[in-house]
Amino acid sequence: MRRRALLLATLLGLAVSGAARADALDSLKAFVADVKTGRAAFTQVVTSADGAKQRRSTGSFEFSRPNRFRFAYAKPYEQLIVSDGQKVWLYDPELNQVTVRAFGSAIGATPAALLAGTALERDFELKALPDREGLQWAQAAPRAKDGSFQSLQIGFRGGALAAVEIVDAFGQRSRLEFAQVEANAALPPERFRFDPPAGADVLAQ
Repeated sequence: MRRRALLLATLLGLAVSGAARADALDSLKAFVADVKTGRAAFTQVVTSADGAKQRRSTGSFEFSRPNRFRFAYAKPYEQLIVSDGQKVWLYDPELNQVTVRAFGSAIGATPAALLAGTALERDFELKALPDREGLQWAQAAPRAKDGSFQSLQIGFRGGALAAVEIVDAFGQRSRLEFAQVEANAALPPERFRFDPPAGADVLAQ
């Protein structure tokens, strides 16, 4: 359960007037088209489908289009998810275990694909939502109906990415809030490469 929640690591209203609605979708489209790299700190809260349990984690997120990203969870457990655009690596230091999957089968039309990918309107149906919590919101629904989540909402503040809310296929809700967002950051390519540590158990899926 913890790994599935973290993979959802892994990275997303408006007033009723037409102008406001255009602003929200424009922010989302501009984020995908104009922000080629980025990094931020995040806080993630995962709530069970019945609302009875919550899990909180913190870490950092980096991406470089197309399809390269790095989620580094720091608390309460260290975990690293890295995509080099070809493969997705999940490393659990506590278990010294690495799980690796092909990018296409691991990501598809997921939140991570939307955060770090480029094929926005090919993979998602977009819709503006009412403003709430001081943010402009847009919804991105996957065109594929057999994905790992039910809904995805992306919140922007002043055109900058601020929050992502996800409901997965099991009804579990995950909210990520971003801080210290740096768009078009200078990120070296090695940030998106992963070499399994010596002695790690590597599982290919």
